[in-house]
Amino acid sequence: MSALELTFTGAEVLLPGKGLVDAPLSIARGQVTDETYREVNLSGFLVLPGIVDLHGDGFEPHVAPRRGVMKATEEGLIATEAEIAANGITTAVLAQFYSWEGGLRGPEFAARVFEALVTMRDEVATDLRGQLRFETHMLDHFEGLKQKLRDWAVEYIVFNDHLPHDRLSQGRKPPRLVGQALKAGRNPEAHFEMLLDLHAKGSEVAAALDTLCTELLEDGVLMGSHDDGTAKTRNYWRERGARISEFPETIEAAEAARSGGDFIVMGAPNLVRGGSHKGNVSALDLVAMGLCDALASDYHYPSPRRAALMLAQTGVLDFEAAWGLVSSGPAGALGLSDRGTLSPGLRADIVVLDKENGRVAGTFAGGRASYLAGDLAARLIG
Repeated sequence: MSALELTFTGAEVLLPGKGLVDAPLSIARGQVTDETYREVNLSGFLVLPGIVDLHGDGFEPHVAPRRGVMKATEEGLIATEAEIAANGITTAVLAQFYSWEGGLRGPEFAARVFEALVTMRDEVATDLRGQLRFETHMLDHFEGLKQKLRDWAVEYIVFNDHLPHDRLSQGRKPPRLVGQALKAGRNPEAHFEMLLDLHAKGSEVAAALDTLCTELLEDGVLMGSHDDGTAKTRNYWRERGARISEFPETIEAAEAARSGGDFIVMGAPNLVRGGSHKGNVSALDLVAMGLCDALASDYHYPSPRRAALMLAQTGVLDFEAAWGLVSSGPAGALGLSDRGTLSPGLRADIVVLDKENGRVAGTFAGGRASYLAGDLAARLIG
């Protein structure tokens, strides 16, 4: 798949520090360039930096369309890329659980997804990356985790703790235990005993994390935490080198992240919908307060684009700042200095939107067309 050599003219182009301007934009050898090539008139379109999606699990229906049907992982990733590209995403972090919950969230399925990702990465235009969502109480899996991440080419880990500690501390079964056990292929009683055992080892977790996080930092692995509820929790993770706060649940946690210089990621569906479906802090409120650096797709790939456009259209942020939450902001969080803005020498990661309705007309990842539709396709071919 060759990188295109084109000069786009007639469109409004989002340039760093200038906002939307009527200016030509050229791409060649996979990068934005100052050179001039075959001109394509894109009047009526917006040319914007491609979306960098920091956290998305919307790929799950593609790689496992039904329970027990988990054998077409590579084909599922191809289908995932098609959906991702159709929504203007040029860099996508696929967030995969590694959890005691089993099934689609279990270690075996995580291995299958990441191994397929290694195999398929060079066969797609979109930069597909893996994120391991690791459950902190899985102490038996700490040893060897660093090597697994190397083998899977995963450079980003986020720590979760979804154990129902309140119930378990009382020896009570959590809600939906039977359904959860059956999804994992376990006897419900055996599943409950496993949860009790994991909970009982809680006093060992902090020391084990100290060692693990030190090893991962030395290996250059990016680390974050998920669903920080308090300033204490955010500080706990910062002390261990986890500098990304994914979906903080409260203003207090977000403020702690900001004061500590950490990156704050919120879910774009939260903003589009107008609030958290779990009753947590509103993403819109955090954006308005300056407590958000990036918006991620979470479970819905169309949402980053929609959220950025909503912020600009409602005047919460100017267009460049709003779009930065889905492009330069997440690129910075991932340490990807080669993308996020349309600057000469950076990757030609571009999304073209219909100016009238804001829909994606085309996506280019590294200068390669990953999605084309309608009038834009006709203009490129013509």
